[in-house]
Amino acid sequence: MLAVFLQLVVSGVATGMLYALVALSMTVGYRATTVVNFGHGDMVMAGAYAVFVFVGSGLPFAPALLLGLVVLFLFGLGTQRVLMRPIIAGPHLSLAMMALAIGYAVRGGARLEWGSEVTTLQRPYAQDAWMVGPVVFTTDDLVIATFVILLLLVLFLVFNVTPVGRLIRAVFQSQRGAALVGIDVHAFHGVMWGAGAALGAAGGVLLALIVPLSPDMGVWTLLRGFAAMTLGGFGSLHGAVIGGLILGVMEKLLGFYLSTVFIDITAYLITILVLLIRPSGLFGRQAAVRV
Repeated sequence: MLAVFLQLVVSGVATGMLYALVALSMTVGYRATTVVNFGHGDMVMAGAYAVFVFVGSGLPFAPALLLGLVVLFLFGLGTQRVLMRPIIAGPHLSLAMMALAIGYAVRGGARLEWGSEVTTLQRPYAQDAWMVGPVVFTTDDLVIATFVILLLLVLFLVFNVTPVGRLIRAVFQSQRGAALVGIDVHAFHGVMWGAGAALGAAGGVLLALIVPLSPDMGVWTLLRGFAAMTLGGFGSLHGAVIGGLILGVMEKLLGFYLSTVFIDITAYLITILVLLIRPSGLFGRQAAVRV
């Protein structure tokens, strides 16, 4: 039984890394704008399909990935400037509805093109497996874990060492104060919204390597990413990663030892419990949240 438990933990960590990546991309946008993008799951899906199309057109995987990230960055930047910026000072509900509407529009476009067709994205590496004691590790596990850890390190340096990080902290703490010292807050919001979309696209590509690619993949992706972000704490980069890991492991353990139903409802349960017991999450700070 110990071997089964260890394998479930390893599998949960691998899955949690994907949730963590989605939560990270949401956190980047939130930390810069204090707005939670509830259409973000469909940006994740769109990024996966963009790379799928570019690879299908004959591009090697690496250039296709880079081009896909650029496309989603520009799309995120454009939607923020054209659709979100005019209502940014309006009621919180209008921001939430606009983000959802953008997501549904993106999902509808994918359905028009691919319908209910389920496709796969070919891995750019060989799929191997290794035994470490009683536990099996795969190439997917190592690739995903390495990518998320490196991304976390890069984001940590950007947020805490570079001048960009100081700008982000200034806008996060007080948008009005940032504007008074000469920061173009609106332009900054657009850039960070685009960066969040590009990071989400990277998560979508990794997901598409191990799960079927469909227009509805963004629905459950958003739920897991938001649950991980809520658990870790809004605005916390390392909290997003830890929240994703906890969620992934809990899904596997509860799904195996109690019922497979928990694989689908664990994210809901975590969100409810965290909001009731510790609304700021494990590592978050109290802040005004614009949804």
